[in-house]
Amino acid sequence: MILIPQSIRDGFLRAVGPIARGAIRAGFTPNVITTFGAAVVIGSAVAYWQGFPRWGGALLLASGLFDILDGQVARLGALSTKFGAFYDSTLDRIADGAVMSGLAFFYATSKQHGNVPMIAICLVGLLGGFLVSYTRARAEALGVNAKVGFMQRPERVVLLSAPQAFFGLALDGWVLAAIIVSLTVTSWATAIQRIVVVYRATLASSSAAASNSSRETVKPNPVPVAAEPPKPAKAVNV
Repeated sequence: MILIPQSIRDGFLRAVGPIARGAIRAGFTPNVITTFGAAVVIGSAVAYWQGFPRWGGALLLASGLFDILDGQVARLGALSTKFGAFYDSTLDRIADGAVMSGLAFFYATSKQHGNVPMIAICLVGLLGGFLVSYTRARAEALGVNAKVGFMQRPERVVLLSAPQAFFGLALDGWVLAAIIVSLTVTSWATAIQRIVVVYRATLASSSAAASNSSRETVKPNPVPVAAEPPKPAKAVNV
C-alpha cells in the first residue's frame, strides 16, 4: 500500500524534467544537489526546534524537490555512480534523523508545548524511520524485494511537511502531535511488515533448498565381492 499514487509521483518527475536539464547545462552534479537538499532539511530541523513549524514544513517540502532533482540529473545526464547512490542514501538518513531530532528538541525546550511523552514518541519515531530504510536495504542485500508498507520515505516527508507548512501549530499544537504519533506508529508497522516479508521469503527459499536436497538420490556404495581362494596346484608326477 502506497499513500502517494504513482500517477502523482510520475507527474512530479515530468515537472522536474526541465529543471533537471537546466541544472545539467549549468554544470550541477547530483552530489552537489544532494548536499544542498540535505542542508535545506537541516534548516527545516532548526526551524522546528525553534518553534517555527510553518518554516520547518516549508523547508522540508522544498527539500523533496532536491531529492527528486538529484536523481533526475543523474539519469538524464548519465551521471549515476555507485558512490552517488551511497551518498544520497546516507544524507537521507541524516535528514530523517535531523527532522525528528528537531521536533524532539522543540518539545524539550518549548515553554508552551513542552511535553515529555512527545519527546519519547519523537525518539521512537526516529528509530522507526531508520528501521524502515534499514530493513529494505538489508533485504535487498539478501536478494529479497521488501519495498512494501504504506509509510515509505516520500510519505514520511509529505506527512511531516505539508500539514505544518499550511497549519503550523493549529489547535494548540495538537495537529502536529497527532501527525508525529501517526508517523511513529505507521513507521514501526512498515518496518515490522518488511521483517515479515523477509522472513517468509527466506523461509520459502530454505524450504525449497531442503526439498531439493532430499530429492537427490544417494548411490549406495558397491559391496565388495570376496575373491575366490586360489585353487591348489595339481601335483605333477615326474
